Formats: sequence, structure tokens, C-alpha cells
Amino acid sequence: MRRFGWLLVGLAFLGGGCSGGSGGDSTSSSGGAGAPAKDQFKVALLTPGPVSDAGWSAMAYEGLNKIKDAMGAEVNNQEAKDTQIKDAMRSYAQKGYNLVFGHGFEYNEPAIEVAKDFPKTVFVSSSGGKTAANVGAFRFYLEQGFYLAGMMAGLESKSGVVAMIGGDDVPSIRSTFKGFKAGAEAAKPGIKVIEIFTGNGQDAARAKQATLGAIDQGADFVIHQANAAAKGVFEACKEKGVMAFGANLNQNDDSTGVVCASAVIVAGPAFLDLAKEVQAGTFKGGIVLKGMESGSIDFIINPMHESMFSAATLKKVEDAREKIKKGDLVVPKDEF
Repeated sequence: MRRFGWLLVGLAFLGGGCSGGSGGDSTSSSGGAGAPAKDQFKVALLTPGPVSDAGWSAMAYEGLNKIKDAMGAEVNNQEAKDTQIKDAMRSYAQKGYNLVFGHGFEYNEPAIEVAKDFPKTVFVSSSGGKTAANVGAFRFYLEQGFYLAGMMAGLESKSGVVAMIGGDDVPSIRSTFKGFKAGAEAAKPGIKVIEIFTGNGQDAARAKQATLGAIDQGADFVIHQANAAAKGVFEACKEKGVMAFGANLNQNDDSTGVVCASAVIVAGPAFLDLAKEVQAGTFKGGIVLKGMESGSIDFIINPMHESMFSAATLKKVEDAREKIKKGDLVVPKDEF
């Protein structure tokens, strides 16, 4: 839930994403082939929540495994939040890790501080505006996918009310909500767009109550940026017979059956390209924006629910997608 440029792959890598969660056990594994351990390329991932969240953190974990499988890298990941972040970054750098991803806006400033002491380690956050020689930000233009979700919701809403449920209140998530609202208003001028932040991307109960509250106000489509707490959003929608949109990962197959489409970050290729730059010594600190034109963002309609949408709606959404890819439609986003 929190969640563009360098990791937004990062790890924009986020829209979408996103934070919340506490420190937890780390996991480590190595690729099959490669140089001796002392020379092996090493990559670490820090996430705000569990990589089992089927969303923001899981998306980054897929990117990390892409690096392991394609490059034979040694990889490690752990949850880290607030005061844990700088300690985790320093620990990885001291152990000789070549690349440390911090998956969320909140990892950008700590990276700037820690990177000064470890010039041989590259630190990349998913979203954030600060850079240095060995610090970058990966921003995913997830607002594009959210815009299409908002357009679909606006075109199909019968109540004229839709909702956005966020967990942690961070700039990257607010920006994706800006995209959703713009899409909804473009499709249905005057539509009411409810925005609620629970303050915790891991608290499914709180997310469920927030969603039920929005539905009580008339919302008949709901999108989230709630990380692991998305479970509560989907459960509330199921109870009330309301449709939801998935975010960050393709959540169309969620067991509740309420996800009609998902705004998706395709993180693997972006993570891998970045890791190759670091390994080759060609990395230059900066902010990289990845969007639909590069295949890093997608909007996937659930085939199980496609029939609920009119042909006119599907065509308008597809036309808008093509305009976004060509640069003819520029989706609003915040700079941070």
C-alpha cells in the first residue's frame, strides 16, 4: 500500500504502493551458478510488510527472485520499518552487498544518509526524490493503471460514488489515488470519490471497517493501496456485493471473487535491468520512471468478470490505454 522510478521497481520500484509492518526474519538464497561466494553478486530487499501480502511487497520479491534466477545472485530480504531501516541498510552494506533495494518512499532518505558511508554499495528506493552517486529511485508510473481503473469505475458506477482505501498515508499512495480520481472524473464528471487512510497497511480489520464505511456512503467500486490489509478490503466488498480493483500485483484470482480488474506493476524486467547496471559498474544515481510504454505497468481485466462491463466501457478503457502508451494522454501524478 504505498507505494515510481528506480524501484518504483523498487523497488514507484511505487502507487503503489507502500509501507507498514515490522521487522521480521530475513531469508537468503543463492543462484545456482556463479563465482565463489566472496565474489558473488549480492542483492538485498527491504520491504514494509511481508512478501506474502500478494501485493506491494510480493511484487518486489518477485523482482528479487528474477535477479537471483537470471544472474545467479545471492539474495536476501527482510521487513524493515522506521528506525529499523538504516540499521538494516548498514548491516547489508557491511556484509558486502552490492545492491540494496528499499521498497517504498520511506526508504529514500535513509538511503541517502547510509550511502555516504558505503560508496561501494548501491541503494535504490521505489519512489522518492533524493539521489546521490550511489543512490537512486525507481518510480513506477502506477497512476496510469489507477487512471484506467477509475475510468472503468466511473463509467460503470450506478450510485455515482466510488472509494479509495489506503493503509499508510505516504506521497506515493496519494499520487496513485490522484490517478484513480482523475480517471473516474473524466468518465463521470461530478462523481463522488471517497478517500480513506487507515494508517496501517497490515491491519486487515481496520481496512475492512474503512471499506464498509465507504460502502455505506454509496460506493459501488473500491480500489485499495493497503498492502497486506487488502484482505479486509476484499472481504468487505464480498459481504456487501461490491466490486473491487486489485493493485500492484494481479489480484484478479483473489478467493473472495470480487476483484474485477487489477492495476499492476511488472517489476521483474526493471529490477533485472537495474541489477545488471550495478554489476557492470555503469549505474548512475538518478530517478527512473517506468510506465505502460515500457511494459512496466498494466491494467488487467478479470476474464471472470469481463461480461459485467458494457462493450462501450471496454472500448473506452482500451482506447485510453493506447493513448497513454503513445503519450497522447498524460495521467496526473505528484512529484515527491
